[in-house]
Amino acid sequence: MFVEDFDVAVCGGGVAGVAAAIAAARRGCRTVLIEKTLQPGGLAASGLILVYLPLCDGRGEQLLFGLPEELMIAANKYGPCEIDANWRENGGRLQVNFSPGAAVLGWDELLEDAGVSVWLDTVITDCTVENSVLKSVEVFNKSGKGRIAARCFIDATGDADIAFACGNACRDSENAMVLWALEHRPPRLQNETFSDEYSGGMILLAGSVCAVMRADPLGKVYSGEPVSGKLVSDFTLEGRRRYRRDLQKIGHLKKDIYPVTLQNQVPLRRTRAVSGRYTLTSEDEGKSLPLAVIKTGDWRSAGRVWEIPYPALLPDNVENLLVAGRCISALGSAWEATRVIPVAAKTGEVSGIAAALSLSENCMPSELPFAHLAAELRKTTPQSALPEACRECF
Repeated sequence: MFVEDFDVAVCGGGVAGVAAAIAAARRGCRTVLIEKTLQPGGLAASGLILVYLPLCDGRGEQLLFGLPEELMIAANKYGPCEIDANWRENGGRLQVNFSPGAAVLGWDELLEDAGVSVWLDTVITDCTVENSVLKSVEVFNKSGKGRIAARCFIDATGDADIAFACGNACRDSENAMVLWALEHRPPRLQNETFSDEYSGGMILLAGSVCAVMRADPLGKVYSGEPVSGKLVSDFTLEGRRRYRRDLQKIGHLKKDIYPVTLQNQVPLRRTRAVSGRYTLTSEDEGKSLPLAVIKTGDWRSAGRVWEIPYPALLPDNVENLLVAGRCISALGSAWEATRVIPVAAKTGEVSGIAAALSLSENCMPSELPFAHLAAELRKTTPQSALPEACRECF
């Protein structure tokens, strides 16, 4: 068994993990990013989500800065889409479409420039916990079995896999059926209607390549079961089964409309959320919350604002573990508002900063003085976009 040692180990290479790893590495930590696929980006890239949702409140005020904005720009450095520089004047939102391959190239570059040690095609198989401290994770890749030790860990798996493996309580959610695909559609057929079984949207990326979201039009719950290996397989196969039926209904157009590629990551939107030291709920919408570190809009409608407290990134029972992305401690409407790309990136950035600060101050993340974290966040965020709790520190 090979053994490696780092300051910070980020588990999961979605946008939350990418942001967390970059934030920690830029602050001098020897950082590893462990990802089970061959590319960063998680559901955003491998799941073909292709829409970088807004960094604003929908009413002309940008709320998310720092790495969420950097990742948005990098997603199209090698891609076909442009951010509308006049989004405020045009009455739009600060968001952009992106090609998944282009985003991977841009995010690879950011990780490389930050000096992150990236381990792809590496699966985490177990955790070693002693006295509520996570000592190491066991991994498997082409080198065989290995152990990665670190002083601080970040669970950015999207599914709270690390917290779950450590025995920390987690919550499950229901999911509706959804599938994204990249399709070939000649211009004359780009407005082809969806079948009765699916509804959704279509984004033209370049030429005749379209990103198509096919979702259950009634939003029916596919399953309320706890996430499991079998559920992941069943959900994925059922989505593809429905897609086949949809293509069969097109009939004679099948030579003109066909999939170019399908998702390589299961499109479950919410699987597990960690039970944390604060749980964000629907009652928190629009409120100024103690120890809040993030202020964000709500992608579902304009004007809705949420603050995310730092303790929502801290699991109940693992002292040196932070959580980032869609598996932070949230429920219901709050979970739906915070599970998306820009918020995942921001929770990743905050967790990476907190990991680095706690190591430099030789304390556990839960013991980190809030004012020190707020001071670091102020370096990349205008005061008007900071939560009230952060502004009160100055």
